[in-house]
Amino acid sequence: MQFSVTTDSPASRATGCVILPLFENGPLAPATQAVDEACGGALGRLVDIGDASAKPGRTRLLPGLEGIVAERVLLTGCGKEDAFDAKALNGAVAAAAQVLGETGVTDVTSYLSQGGAAGVDAYYAARITVAAASGATYRFDELKSEAPENGKLSRFAIAAGTSGDASEAERGAAHGQSIAAGVSLARDLGNRPPNVCTPSHLADVARALAERFERLETEVLDEDDMQRLGMGALLSVTHGAEEPARLIVMQYTGADDKSAPVAICGKGITFDTGGISIKPSAKMDEMKFDMCGAASVLGAMAALGDLQPPINVVGVVPACENMPGGRATRPGDIVTSMSGKTVEVLNTDAEGRLILCDAMTYASRYEPRCLLDVATLTGACVVAVGHLYTGLFANDEDLAAELLEAGKRSLDPAWRLPADDEYGEGLRSNFADFANIGGRYGGASVAAQFLSRFVDGTPWAHLDIAGAAWHPSGKRKGATGRPVPLLVDFLLNLK
Repeated sequence: MQFSVTTDSPASRATGCVILPLFENGPLAPATQAVDEACGGALGRLVDIGDASAKPGRTRLLPGLEGIVAERVLLTGCGKEDAFDAKALNGAVAAAAQVLGETGVTDVTSYLSQGGAAGVDAYYAARITVAAASGATYRFDELKSEAPENGKLSRFAIAAGTSGDASEAERGAAHGQSIAAGVSLARDLGNRPPNVCTPSHLADVARALAERFERLETEVLDEDDMQRLGMGALLSVTHGAEEPARLIVMQYTGADDKSAPVAICGKGITFDTGGISIKPSAKMDEMKFDMCGAASVLGAMAALGDLQPPINVVGVVPACENMPGGRATRPGDIVTSMSGKTVEVLNTDAEGRLILCDAMTYASRYEPRCLLDVATLTGACVVAVGHLYTGLFANDEDLAAELLEAGKRSLDPAWRLPADDEYGEGLRSNFADFANIGGRYGGASVAAQFLSRFVDGTPWAHLDIAGAAWHPSGKRKGATGRPVPLLVDFLLNLK
């Protein structure tokens, strides 16, 4: 979808549909009032008789109104005007885009955020609008023999109140399109089946991104390379798999060599059976989503390549399958990580931390200013915060605060959870430096504590996206592309 910004008035705007806000218990919004006056009070009469609702998410499509140029009007419920914040704007745009995406309309113009009615500035209003419209119209049809008709909506204009607002809105729309493209890439990768989205497929996508963006480089290490590096923890996970593992290293260079990079590691288990500690069969199909951390890193790197910010970023993706087999790692095996630390593998289904610890050690070679890891790591995090929040763990207060703020700005929220040393008590082992699992309780914090042992003083944050990375059921089942918006917002606003 193509996005643009306009300062045209809604009554004179030549478009397939103007999207207008309706607020509860108050006068018509300025844009809605302008159309109402041009149409001889038609909109006001609909509201008065109860045929147009201002409740959030409600819409009313009106074709062929006399007095205006647009072919249609979509009245969109926005709730109470004093509560119409960024989140409410996101919901209103999504509702409108979803309805219009199921019609024959090809181009629309949204007046939902005109004049700052959303309580956010023109830049963020435009960015949020692009993200919401893109997300609402996303479909994954690439493997269907006959793709369903998904509507023809292809052009989406955002109305700004003034020329000054328009300049900021154009910047926000441009950023929003880059972020939305990164989100869509992450969703596509997550939604692809595990027989398509293999470790080698992730590597091919990373190489293609490097060919597309001039400041982006990709290097792919194979299992022999990992063996030479001493990545015994990562390789222990892939022992039972036929598909070869890959370590994908992407470098975005937007600043000089003296500028320390941000390093981001993304868990890339392209299918997780649990290994010898095999999972129950119910919902095992969802374990194709166990590479959504990797997908989010690739999505964020794609957005950076498009936006070209003046920073340096290294993305490291350990990619492999976790399968049972005659060569598979057994519970009780002891492996040596790249750091030299030894790990007793008590549960082969706690594999994400094993591939991440070697990736984090590798990323430390770049002497990063901070180190992030992103992973669908623990079911315990889903129990703790559900599907709404990403679980955030950090050893640095400033880094944690910046990530939390990025989550709020991008509507991709995180919630901070503890990773105190005491959570590591259950990792004690009589036979190795420590085990890969602890006790029954606080599993997300125990996993974070495990990863913290491979950081060595660098500001570090762990993002557990087990609940946020995909919708588990219903019409919305599929990858969400989170936390690409959080990551890109964080990178664009580095202090």
